[in-house]
Amino acid sequence: MAISSYALWMLAQEARSLLTRLGRVRPFVLIEPMVPAAALLPSAQSAIEAYLAQGRRELHGMVNGYLDWLRSPAARSATAAEAQRRFTFVRLKFNAALTQFDLFNDVITQRSEHKNGIWLAGLDVASADALALPGAYFRAPPVICYLDRGPGAAIRRARTRLPGGGDNPVAVVRVPRERMVGSSIASSLFHEVGHQGAALLDLVNSLRPVLQAMQRGGSGSLGTPAHVWQLWERWISEVVADLWSLARVGVVATLGLIGVVSLPRVFVFRVNADDPHPAPWIRVKLSCALGQQLFPHPQWRRIAALWESFYPLAGLAPPQRALLLQLEQSLPAVAALLARHRPALLRGRTLPEVMAVRARQPRRLAGLFRQWSRAPRQLYEAAPSLAFAVIGQARADGRLSPEDESVLLARLLTHWALRSTLDLSALCSDVAQERPEYRSTIL
Repeated sequence: MAISSYALWMLAQEARSLLTRLGRVRPFVLIEPMVPAAALLPSAQSAIEAYLAQGRRELHGMVNGYLDWLRSPAARSATAAEAQRRFTFVRLKFNAALTQFDLFNDVITQRSEHKNGIWLAGLDVASADALALPGAYFRAPPVICYLDRGPGAAIRRARTRLPGGGDNPVAVVRVPRERMVGSSIASSLFHEVGHQGAALLDLVNSLRPVLQAMQRGGSGSLGTPAHVWQLWERWISEVVADLWSLARVGVVATLGLIGVVSLPRVFVFRVNADDPHPAPWIRVKLSCALGQQLFPHPQWRRIAALWESFYPLAGLAPPQRALLLQLEQSLPAVAALLARHRPALLRGRTLPEVMAVRARQPRRLAGLFRQWSRAPRQLYEAAPSLAFAVIGQARADGRLSPEDESVLLARLLTHWALRSTLDLSALCSDVAQERPEYRSTIL
């Protein structure tokens, strides 16, 4: 049965209503109030706005296309069910577009919060520094941070698919609110940045064949049972992210990890092959082993012993204890494998070499803290990831109290946000002075 004129009218009204509501979706730069220092980095802001604007244009064209179809002879010969099916598809795309808007809206709205907005902008700057590698190994995407409840962080990586379709234009990192503000926030933040960096370098895919060779008893397996290497292969994405965090900030990465995974015993010792996260007990032990591999120092043995005193193996079922001991025995081999791995995209170099871990040895970090205590300006001029590493080492050495650490980091986050904003303003001013054609749009 051909569609009635009433059905055609009703569906046209609904489609026009979608266009009206779509017109109400405005760019964030027009609706979100925030002080300039709290704003997203320009690369992130422009990437988000361009992505959402393109989505609005596509949706606008889709709705208008549907309206054109309703006016065509083809629609008048179609059934009402067919016309409704087409409209339902358009409406689903409309809702998906709003979901993507809300995803970024939840992030950007926090920038208007007093202090938190500026601190988040400072974390954006720190994240960009933690992701950057000298040598042009990849084109780093913008990173934006926001706060949420819970003890752990999470990332929605750039260039991954968003709900409703399309690739995410920026990396979005959820930061635990309970870690604001202390050096342990760098542990969570840089772990998530490590997931983005590992994806850009294809680290996980380059390591899997090596771990699979270990399972087959290949060179370097050192008699470790195949099922142990199989578990490390399952956990490798989280392990690589932990390695990235360690290489950037040293001991604070391990201490921050302890803060996240200090759970009731049943969870700390649970080995789950379906979970991409290693069992917390062995994950902390691996962090200490990696720390010793990258930054040889007695502190790693002390931290490992402290962790064992918090969660002794006594009382575990024999099979569970045996598996954890097998995993523990494999730690030196796993740490050496990760530290010496040379992925193709690093052009023959290891990740520790590219990240210059020799410049962040504990004794050097302690020396920098003493130097910066005498000349505080140098701290504010240092790279954010190095500043986090120095402050975290000082905290681990007992040379900086939690109270002073929080005050210092709050000042640093504010400084990084302010410096980024002023640098951008100066750049815009220079461009306007050098290129008069821009003055009418910038000034």
